[in-house]
Amino acid sequence: MRIAELVGRRVAVWGFGREGRAAIHAVRQRCPDQHFTLFCSAAEVDAARAFDPALEVVAGEPDAATLVQFDVVVKSPGISAYRPALLAAQAQGAQFTSGTALWFGENPDAHVIAVTGTKGKSTTSALIAHLTRALGVRTALAGNIGLPLLELPDRHAVSPPADLWVIEMSSFQTSEAGPLELGVITSLYEEHLDWHGSRERYVADKLRLADVSRQLLVNALQPALLERTQKHPHRLLFGQPAGWHVADGFIRRGTQEVFPVEQLAAPGLHNALNACAALAALAAVGMDALAAASALAHFRPLPHRLQPLGERDGWHWVNDSISTTPLATLAALESLHGRAVTVLVGGHDRGLDWTPFVEAMRTAPPNAIVCMGSNGARIEAALHEAEVRCPLVRVDHLASAVAEAKARTPRDGVILLSPGAPSFDQFKDYAERGRRFAELAGFDGKAIAGIAGLGVG
Repeated sequence: MRIAELVGRRVAVWGFGREGRAAIHAVRQRCPDQHFTLFCSAAEVDAARAFDPALEVVAGEPDAATLVQFDVVVKSPGISAYRPALLAAQAQGAQFTSGTALWFGENPDAHVIAVTGTKGKSTTSALIAHLTRALGVRTALAGNIGLPLLELPDRHAVSPPADLWVIEMSSFQTSEAGPLELGVITSLYEEHLDWHGSRERYVADKLRLADVSRQLLVNALQPALLERTQKHPHRLLFGQPAGWHVADGFIRRGTQEVFPVEQLAAPGLHNALNACAALAALAAVGMDALAAASALAHFRPLPHRLQPLGERDGWHWVNDSISTTPLATLAALESLHGRAVTVLVGGHDRGLDWTPFVEAMRTAPPNAIVCMGSNGARIEAALHEAEVRCPLVRVDHLASAVAEAKARTPRDGVILLSPGAPSFDQFKDYAERGRRFAELAGFDGKAIAGIAGLGVG
């Protein structure tokens, strides 16, 4: 759908987060006289009216009877496509779209690499943009990584426009993408069950990216992902010995040593594999990945993603607040193998299975585990039941968790925030949680927050 197609129709915007604001601004810019309604929380009403005085602002969540009064509803990604009111309105003829879908409608000829995955999608997206820019390619980096697509400059207003668009997509957005030159799937685990309703639906929604991708690049180390994508006519793999993979301390292309893993600024085997995905993506779209590989040494790691904050009071602090699954926490601990690590886990309880984490802690326990947040008690109970042999502590809040970690971590040890759970029980988002962790450790929370490379460059 093009934005111009909204003219003269009954239009609503549902959600006043950054995606919602970007949609309002884009529609208003192209359709200045269009009347539309915004549904937002009561706390956002005044800000919404100040943002666009011409809006009709309605506080609260719309029901099906309200939604069917509109021809088109522009929905923010955080609003589940499976809400009963939304499904009922769809059945009665209401049409739903999004900022992502509108962007693809406005840019049908864009040269796009879209990246999704339970973990690794943000870093892989940023790596692709970093490497293509190192080759002199004018590249846009946007999407779920922190810059809504509709915030990018209008393609008619920028000269020259981007030659390549690298777009990170969450599982909430993959069904909204248009045709892609290349789709990349970094990993596939259990996540966002509260939005999707079931693991199978989550997997199916994630894999919708394959349906619109002329080429599809997937992680060869994940059997379930390989099985679910085997029928794609132009599937490519990374992580296998014949192609881009990690072995014996090097990123390799086949048997060729390309880049030493120890020179990556982003630590951990999983980040080396993300670099393989990025290099394979460049090769898939006809770029010289070997020539770009040396630029990996200058990549700036993304905030809140296994981010070394530095040393304070004799401890080393690592911020992995983006970790929202137990498997992500395991990857973080693996990257710090051999060091005395106290890990802070827990947060909003989405009902994820912590069994793999608990079993791993039985065989390779860290220095200590501090359980916090709404699912902290559940995690602690599972660890106790498994007789994990390291100090276990449960607290309610992050500040208490940091204090307990200090009391139990030896000097020159590591205090790691890698919650394995979302932040919504106590914080607006993972970024706010990460900034607070940094402040509790004695760092400037604002200084750690920026993502390098967003936008066109």
